[in-house]
Amino acid sequence: MLKVENLKVNYGGIEALKGISFEVKNGNIVSLIGANGAGKSTTLKSIVGLVKAKEGSIKYEDNNLLSVDTKNIVKNGITLVPEGRRVFANLTVLENLKIGAFTRNDKEIDKDIEWVFSLFPRLKERTWQLAGTLSGGEQQMLAVGRALMSRPKLLMMDEPSLGLAPIIVQEIFNIIKEIKNQGVTVLLIEQNANAALKIADYGYVLETGKIIIEGSGKELLENKQVREAYLGKIS
Repeated sequence: MLKVENLKVNYGGIEALKGISFEVKNGNIVSLIGANGAGKSTTLKSIVGLVKAKEGSIKYEDNNLLSVDTKNIVKNGITLVPEGRRVFANLTVLENLKIGAFTRNDKEIDKDIEWVFSLFPRLKERTWQLAGTLSGGEQQMLAVGRALMSRPKLLMMDEPSLGLAPIIVQEIFNIIKEIKNQGVTVLLIEQNANAALKIADYGYVLETGKIIIEGSGKELLENKQVREAYLGKIS
């Protein structure tokens, strides 16, 4: 579905990505893990056109995205759930969800709102509540639900567990697995490497702008270097 080759991105004089290559297969959950500053967020922003690449190619279903603007990338089926949720605080839950469908003009938007509510029953209970008054976990659910309203083929998520209580983190990751089961491919970046790799079909480890290790989620969980650097001491 997605193939990134030799992607290089500069911020001023700093080379944030140093020629990374990876792919995301249709129907998979792929996790990118790494420390702060490794280039994870830059990678996702490059894919949706928010950051321009210096070199390389980003091919989505064999179409090169480097010359496509962000709005049309979303129309073509890629959506990003940004780090920090970024819900519209002064709008209701329902209004936030409708904004997620801004690129659509079909007649099934209400049906998809009910689908999102089936994934996140807590949001249905808060349909008319202002998004800014929701808890952190509920705002993350809303951010994911809003992204799903564009009917993505590829859903990209930037640190969905950041700042959430462990019980909510588990709930979010269960929802990610359910989203995959309903036919949406997921590209996930996470500092919670253990949780991310447990649900990943495949994973990549980013370090200072380079991919240093790759493998199935299970292989990376069992990799000594990954365990020592990102997973802590595991018995």
